[in-house]
Amino acid sequence: MRRVTWVVAVVMCVALVLAGCGMGKKDAGSIVKDLDHVMGKSSSYQASGSMILNTGQQPQEYQVEVAFSPEHFYRISLTNATKDVTQIVLRNEEGVFVLTPHLKKSFRFQSDWPENQGQVYLFQSLAKSIIADNDRQFTTDKDAYVFDVAANYQNEQLSRQKIWLNKKTLAPAQVQVSDANQNVLVQVNFTNFEFDTKFDKDYFQMERNMTSWNLQQTMPTSADVAVTDADHPAATGGKSVTDKNLSATGGQSDQSKATGTTTKPDATKTAPATAKAQSIGIVEPYYLPKDVVKQDISDMKLGEDAAVLLRYKGKYSFNLIEVRPQAKSVSLPPGDIVDLGFTVGVITGNGSKDEPRTLTWTNDGVEFRMFTGDMPVNEMIQVAMATDGQSGK
Repeated sequence: MRRVTWVVAVVMCVALVLAGCGMGKKDAGSIVKDLDHVMGKSSSYQASGSMILNTGQQPQEYQVEVAFSPEHFYRISLTNATKDVTQIVLRNEEGVFVLTPHLKKSFRFQSDWPENQGQVYLFQSLAKSIIADNDRQFTTDKDAYVFDVAANYQNEQLSRQKIWLNKKTLAPAQVQVSDANQNVLVQVNFTNFEFDTKFDKDYFQMERNMTSWNLQQTMPTSADVAVTDADHPAATGGKSVTDKNLSATGGQSDQSKATGTTTKPDATKTAPATAKAQSIGIVEPYYLPKDVVKQDISDMKLGEDAAVLLRYKGKYSFNLIEVRPQAKSVSLPPGDIVDLGFTVGVITGNGSKDEPRTLTWTNDGVEFRMFTGDMPVNEMIQVAMATDGQSGK
């Protein structure tokens, strides 16, 4: 009995010595291998948390929900914590959708997003950035492995990021993205993250995500409102050009696409009172590229909706349209999603004179469309982000 007790005591002492020497602890290389293995399984996951943006004049907080299925379907929900306004991004077998459910507004287009772009709240994006950075810095705290790696996002202000991974599951717990001066511009705190989640068959379908929204007021459906856009400005010159059904962006309403004809207002049908055109306060971006100035502001109409047109000229020229849209569903040509932080936008066109680049996004009930033939995408993103938190004048 004494012999057994002595052997146990020796084993425990050896274990304590080895632990004190650091043996048995995982290093960065082994964790990266484990992370690569977790990614390779393409396991489903569901996560929720909060995101704080310090990219504007005032910090903005958003509630974030993320879902991923092995079919590479995605559902991302961003809710403004103060205004209780939600935007949803879906990817399924039909394409990519950007939904604003409380407005019954949807955009659909073809894109390989997010496979070709990083998103700070996606596990794949975070894991890839850790695996790809051979100069990664690594530390640990009580419950997490902490990696400091290069950030690879469309916003060039975002330079580096610190990522906290749960030691048991390797799920992200926290992310801090900083600029070149180590100022934290984006912070994501995950309150829940679960792998191997089971989803309903229609979880990633557009119809479910639009109709399950608990509206506080009655809104017309896309079938109740004629889908027309008219008198749209050209990208770099002229006051306006005729634009039916988003032809300036190459877009087409789902109604007209189905029939092969341009949808026109029905004079015999009156939209519900809630769909009446609203006056729109003018939102001016607080950031402009160097040597670019505002030229003028004018009122216009897009179909039945009141809108405003802001024109800017200088080193780059661009037009910005702002409208509070009625409910409708629009199909856009192949494009890319851009992360604006507070929401996502859709970029179409190649930026040439014949095919101006268009960035479309919605925020606080306002739809924005930026048209340019010469401004770089990064500058477009900076201007778009500079509309957040600006009250209409």
